[in-house]
Amino acid sequence: MTPPQPPTDHTRHVLMTADTVGGVWSYALELCRGLQRHDTRITLLSMGRMPDEAQRQEVAAIPNLDFVPAEFRLEWMTDCQRDLAASAQVLIALEQRLKPDIVHINGYWHAALPFDAPVVSVAHSCVPSWWQSCRGTALPPEWAAYRDWVRDAVSACDMMVAPTASFSRQFQGLHGTPTRSRVIHNGRDPRHYRSGAKHMLVLAAGRLWDEAKNIGLLCKAASQTNIRVAVAGDTARPEGDRMSMDHVAVLGRLAPEELAQWMAKAAIFVAPARYEPFGLTILEAALSSCALVLGDIPSLRELWDGAAEFVDPDDAAALAAGLRSLTADAARTAELGRRARARAEIYSTERMAAAYDEAYRALSAPDLEAVA
Repeated sequence: MTPPQPPTDHTRHVLMTADTVGGVWSYALELCRGLQRHDTRITLLSMGRMPDEAQRQEVAAIPNLDFVPAEFRLEWMTDCQRDLAASAQVLIALEQRLKPDIVHINGYWHAALPFDAPVVSVAHSCVPSWWQSCRGTALPPEWAAYRDWVRDAVSACDMMVAPTASFSRQFQGLHGTPTRSRVIHNGRDPRHYRSGAKHMLVLAAGRLWDEAKNIGLLCKAASQTNIRVAVAGDTARPEGDRMSMDHVAVLGRLAPEELAQWMAKAAIFVAPARYEPFGLTILEAALSSCALVLGDIPSLRELWDGAAEFVDPDDAAALAAGLRSLTADAARTAELGRRARARAEIYSTERMAAAYDEAYRALSAPDLEAVA
């Protein structure tokens, strides 16, 4: 692979990180696509695991993107310190050679590195807020170093971005107030999603092994109904063990276009999340006119109130009853799907890209204190 080179014109250049194991990957590529219209070129360093063929094809289709794939362990993975140090060397070397206008870190540890360019750190999620929401107990001592890394990022970065106001409040309550902060909703291009002939099929998708997604509740609810329920995503945790899934059809990890096809025909999409700072798969399902059944948590209320049904993330019986009610009422299900689609169109790629373009401009302004 030819090493990325700095732009030779006046195009803005952003050095960005992303991981390949979760929703940050989808977010990062969508943002890169959107930034094409804002004269921005991106050099993307990926970490976590080497990209699969579908991910490589996604990257190859984005003309303003230079890709540097790597498999460094992520900051929330065990025994990651050596990989963090190695990835830091790669990032610093890239910045010194490319001299980007902005460094955009989709994480925390790397945001505290001594970059020359202004640093945007995006709080997609964090272990302390995950633990607070999913376990309801104090963060164990073994996560003390990680907690310190997040706080260092908050202190060091020039701007902290969060995808919802509710998550921004939770995050800052745990880690402190950054110098500058913004809420920028994630986005998807509605042209890539459609509503096909709907079937009374319930669909869920995401990292199925993640307690935050609460797929176990859906499995319990499915055992109390005769409704067809399918789940798409990884059942294997990063450590290698697999989560068992009963009473549902497991589709495995699907390429984006395959998942979009399932969403097009599913009448109902369920995400009974305990913790979800935004939820890109929910947005994709809404753009596919699926009726949404979501966990009743602040971030999802913020985004989808009035356009979804909400359930207690601890109540499998209530979820089962809600699914039975929807599958018995096709007209109501279709109306919820229309509401979801209308709301989802607000969270567009262009709106997200324009907001980041404005944030980058603010950090590039000579007099930062004069910028709102």
